[in-house]
Amino acid sequence: MREEVLQQLLEINARFYEEFGASFAATRRRIQPGMRGLLARLPDEGCWLDLGCGSGALAAAWQAAGRKSEYAGLDFSTSLLAEARAAAPGISFVQADLCDPGWLDRLPRRAYAGILAFAVLHHLPGADLRLHILRQVRSLLPPGGWFVHSVWQFQHSPRLLMRTLPWGAVGLAEEDVEPGDTLLDWRSVLPDQPTRVGLRYVHLFSRAGLGVLAEQSGFAVRETFESDGATGNLGLYQVWQAV
Repeated sequence: MREEVLQQLLEINARFYEEFGASFAATRRRIQPGMRGLLARLPDEGCWLDLGCGSGALAAAWQAAGRKSEYAGLDFSTSLLAEARAAAPGISFVQADLCDPGWLDRLPRRAYAGILAFAVLHHLPGADLRLHILRQVRSLLPPGGWFVHSVWQFQHSPRLLMRTLPWGAVGLAEEDVEPGDTLLDWRSVLPDQPTRVGLRYVHLFSRAGLGVLAEQSGFAVRETFESDGATGNLGLYQVWQAV
């Protein structure tokens, strides 16, 4: 992927979360069923880092579960981090962008028992960038360390598929992006406010593609399952272990 295209896709998502952070957070007050099931069985020791912590729903659930293990959240969105700090007082949150080469330097520590990344990887454009970031994630874990993540499977929702837009809407062509790259609109509907439309870049992953990424970045896939949404398959979850 050309650098200028990659930067344009990153800007689409950065603009979305800054402009729609408050209304987006209003739809994410509770964690997804897949996340809740995992929370109940994650090892409860050491420090865990949540990449793309968003508005703090998981941080609040972590506190409510009475876990002994430490939690730290990271996100690039100022508005979402403000929501997170209000939702989970006392939790450590860091503002950093995974696509910034220096994001590791903003972390308070360089080793974690486990790392979480729910609904994050599908917002990272470019196969090379995704692999680079996953190798950075691996560098923060000991052998056997957990990397637990989910990616969106919007192809299972006719409603979401209707929100797919042509790349021409942002001045790009199909040949500019990679297979699986998708442009979706998102509707903000808040009480007493007009509907607003935002755009998001999303990459559609397959299980096979995730397996290749795991191997290339120093992980082994230990578990895969689907969850979330009315049909129970809008999120594809995987548990990787560092090898």
